[in-house]
Amino acid sequence: MSKVDIPNVDLGQAVHATSTPKVAKKRKGKPEFDDPPPVALTDGGEGLKGDTSPFTSRDVRVVTYAYIGFLLRVLLVFGAIFSVVQYLQQRTEARVNRTLELVEMWDREEYQQAQKALKHRLAAANEQNQSVLGANPSDSERRIYRSRLGKLLLTPEGGTMPVAEFQDHFDKIVYFLNRLGSCVANNICDRDVANDYFLDYARSFWSYFSGYAGDVRTSGSPNFAKPLEEYVASEAGSAPILNPVKD
Repeated sequence: MSKVDIPNVDLGQAVHATSTPKVAKKRKGKPEFDDPPPVALTDGGEGLKGDTSPFTSRDVRVVTYAYIGFLLRVLLVFGAIFSVVQYLQQRTEARVNRTLELVEMWDREEYQQAQKALKHRLAAANEQNQSVLGANPSDSERRIYRSRLGKLLLTPEGGTMPVAEFQDHFDKIVYFLNRLGSCVANNICDRDVANDYFLDYARSFWSYFSGYAGDVRTSGSPNFAKPLEEYVASEAGSAPILNPVKD
């Protein structure tokens, strides 16, 4: 019987060679990514400069966009200014139109009749009492005279027209001048236009009837003719003092 040679085998290596290969287990949680490869800088390694102006860029498109943006900002500013100016002009036009509406109201028949009644009654009373003033009266004497005359006009002795009828005309004028004064004070009417049409008349009216207005306020109507008084007082000098004379 022949002799068979058996090779010398390492049992450890044999077991390792025949064992099933291990599969790597996936890790739970967020996947891990490799860092991106470095990107070479094209500006000599200095990176982006924070103070670089687009207006000095070598790229024509960047410069163009910069100037277009600047132009748009300028247009927006001018547009805003124009809108404000236009708004102010519209408000001024509205105030002028409102004042002209009062002018049309003043020209209505009822107010024309009231003005005529006051004018005739005042002219007649002045003619009858002119001698009281004297040749060269002082400003103080004129104020006293007008205050007394204004009170006289609101009495039966003030003229031929019945005092109740004249009172109705008088109240219309007070109502209108109060409305005018309130409109100007609240910036609803244009002050310059109102002054051109009504200031002289309002001053003259108030110089005669400020004393009467003071008496009415004392008797229980504290706001009587207040807007008229404030309007006259606000324009080039003060209104006459209420009750300059104690009768």
